[in-house]
Amino acid sequence: MLIKNPKGWELPESKAISESVYLNRRKILQGMAGAGLIASIGSAVPLHRAFADDADPSAKLYPVPLNDRYKVMRELTPEKIATTYNNFYEFGSHKEIYEAAQALKIRPWTVKIDGMVEKEMDIDIDDLLAKMPLEERLYRHRCVEAWSMVVPWSGFPMKELVKLAAPTSSAKYVVMQTFEDKSMAPGQRQFWYPWPYTDGLTIEEATNDLTFMVTGLYGKPLPKQNGAPLRLAAPWKYGFKQVKSIVRFTFTDKRPVSFWETLLGEEYGFWANINPEVPHRRWSQASERDIGTGERIPTLLYNGYGEYVADIYKDMKGERLFM
Repeated sequence: MLIKNPKGWELPESKAISESVYLNRRKILQGMAGAGLIASIGSAVPLHRAFADDADPSAKLYPVPLNDRYKVMRELTPEKIATTYNNFYEFGSHKEIYEAAQALKIRPWTVKIDGMVEKEMDIDIDDLLAKMPLEERLYRHRCVEAWSMVVPWSGFPMKELVKLAAPTSSAKYVVMQTFEDKSMAPGQRQFWYPWPYTDGLTIEEATNDLTFMVTGLYGKPLPKQNGAPLRLAAPWKYGFKQVKSIVRFTFTDKRPVSFWETLLGEEYGFWANINPEVPHRRWSQASERDIGTGERIPTLLYNGYGEYVADIYKDMKGERLFM
C-alpha cells in the first residue's frame, strides 16, 4: 500500500481550488491582453480593480509564467477580498483603506540601493523590472492578527536583487524602507509613528529561495493598496515584516530596529517567524481565519514552509525567533 505523507503546507485536495481552473483563467487573461480586449471592457471591471490598475506602465508584462514549485493545497482567496481587506498604515489603521490608497503615486518610482554594496545606485522601477526574471507564485500569507489568505503573487526572487546590489562580505542585513510623503499619505502625519516604515532581513533570509519581491497580483500589476509597485513576500513570517511600497534597500552589518519593534518591542520582535505555540501577548496564534472562506484553520509552524527555512535558525540560541 502506498502511504503518502503530506508536506506541512498541504491540505486535502477537497480544500484546494482546481489548478486547471486557475491556469485556464490565466490563459484567458493572456489572450485578452494579446487581443487588446482588457481595456475595452472597463464597464465590466469591478471598481476596486479599475482604479487599482490605473496608469501602470508595467501592465503589459502580466500575466507572467507560473512557478509550480510553490504549491498551496488550499482555496485561492477571491481577488476582490484580497484587494479590499488590507493593512497599510500610511493610509489609515482600518482594513478598508483600499480607496484611500489610490492616492499613492506609483510613477515615477525610484529604488535606492545603498550601504555596504560595490556601487550604490538609484534605479527606476521599470528598469528594475526589465532586469528581473518575473514569475508567479502561489503563497500563503499569515497576518499577526490571526487572519490569512492564499494569493498568486507575481515578481522575482529577492536573491536576484541582492545579486544586482553586489553587497560586500561585511553586509549581514538588508534594511527596507517604504516611501515617506505626508502630502500623499495621511497616516504619515501621525507623528507618534516612526516613519518611514522600516524592516529588514538577514542576508541569508533575503537570499533564501522562498523570499520574493512582489510586483503583481492575480496576473496584473500589484494594486496600490497591496503595496505597489514593489513589496516583500516572506511567507514564513508574519505580514508586518513584509514591507510595502519599497523605495530603499540598505545593506549593513547592523541589525535594524523595525517600525513595530520601535513602537512595541515586547510584542513585535525582529524575527517574527510564525509559530502556533507562541501566542501574541493579547491573543492566541494557534489558529487563523481564512478571509476568503471564513473558515478557522490550524496555524502551521513557519506557516508550513519549514522545509525551506527552518535550517536558517537551527543554530540560533537565545533569540526570540517567533514574535
